Amino acid sequence: MDIFISNSEQDTINFAKDFAKNLKKGDIVVLTGELGCGKTKFTQGILSYFGLENEISSPTFTIVNEHHKENISIFHFDVYRLEDIDEFYAMGGEEYFEKGICIIEWGEQIEEILPKGYTKITFSKLDDNKRELKIEKM
Repeated sequence: MDIFISNSEQDTINFAKDFAKNLKKGDIVVLTGELGCGKTKFTQGILSYFGLENEISSPTFTIVNEHHKENISIFHFDVYRLEDIDEFYAMGGEEYFEKGICIIEWGEQIEEILPKGYTKITFSKLDDNKRELKIEKM
């Protein structure tokens, strides 16, 4: 497990940009932590690395936002509002896993169906601006 301490939203975005350098098609990144702890800012950093920084929005009401550029597709999920895993299956969610990079906010809700080898990042608030990010390979 690795730990990163972010002192600001910009720190989180910059760390995510650096993290994104190693992402490739088929990678799954689960972002977990309480509301307002930086999950969407982290996603913004990943999208920025791929030149998609103007595309960020939380998919809270749509479940998934799709972002496409040249040779990469990024699927940004927010599964907070899912009632159960069956709802994820019903929307064909698992079909996205091999199509591109999947970033899943609140992904702990569907961890039991994720393929092995995904990355889990747990966000914790240390104070108003400071966050701890624990990065684990699952």
